[in-house]
Amino acid sequence: MSIRMIKAVIVALSLAALAPAVASADSLENITKTGVIRIAVPEDFSGYGMMGPDLKPVGYDVDVAAYVARKLGATLELVPVGGANRIPALQTNKADLIIAVLGKNAEREAVIDFTNAYGILNNSVFAEAGTKISGPADLAGKSVSALRGGIADTLLTEVAPPKATIKRYEDENGNTQAFLSGQVDAIATGDLIINALVARKPARVPVEKFILNKSPLHIGVKKGEKALVERVNKIIAEMIADGSLRTASQKWLGRDLPEKF
Repeated sequence: MSIRMIKAVIVALSLAALAPAVASADSLENITKTGVIRIAVPEDFSGYGMMGPDLKPVGYDVDVAAYVARKLGATLELVPVGGANRIPALQTNKADLIIAVLGKNAEREAVIDFTNAYGILNNSVFAEAGTKISGPADLAGKSVSALRGGIADTLLTEVAPPKATIKRYEDENGNTQAFLSGQVDAIATGDLIINALVARKPARVPVEKFILNKSPLHIGVKKGEKALVERVNKIIAEMIADGSLRTASQKWLGRDLPEKF
């Protein structure tokens, strides 16, 4: 056997010996060893994650990411993502965690794991501050816009009194414009959309009047990373206990956290 062949065999055996160690290493262990954590955050969701004046991500999810990294003793590397590439960023190893306005459903649970909830999205009815609406009954005699066939439309239809007028639009642009132009007294939609709307400083400023439903937000983790899920769950509990989540919510979303997610 030539010297070249002998060297090749040695290299192959060395790689084979290393393979089990690599396979057995988990994400939490790797974060601890490298001292770096990569977290996917929103790049285009007002309030939760958007580019600040210095072109760096800011928002509720960004603050949560910074807290998680600090508690893990790791340097934070933010990975800005849009809605469609949140889970792929995790699956292709571009990120260790997803903190990007991520709800949990059966389809997503089949491909990634989730931590406990760290926040919540609301579908609500919004109107100007001076409009006297505190519940469904107050919609009697008033007009409300909604996205046709959307979750808010379905929920609103179930609770609105007979004398309420629901005006349905084919897209959220039409829905929001109906409110902004004064065609309706109120609007039923998600708070993400309203946050983006308020950021534009419109003449008619929508304020949350009552909630139609709540959708918890979770942190996404690679499938099977039990140790990391457990550690992040402890960090979320710490954020709730020390008031950090409440502070971030008030700062970026303009509201307090619910007692339960």
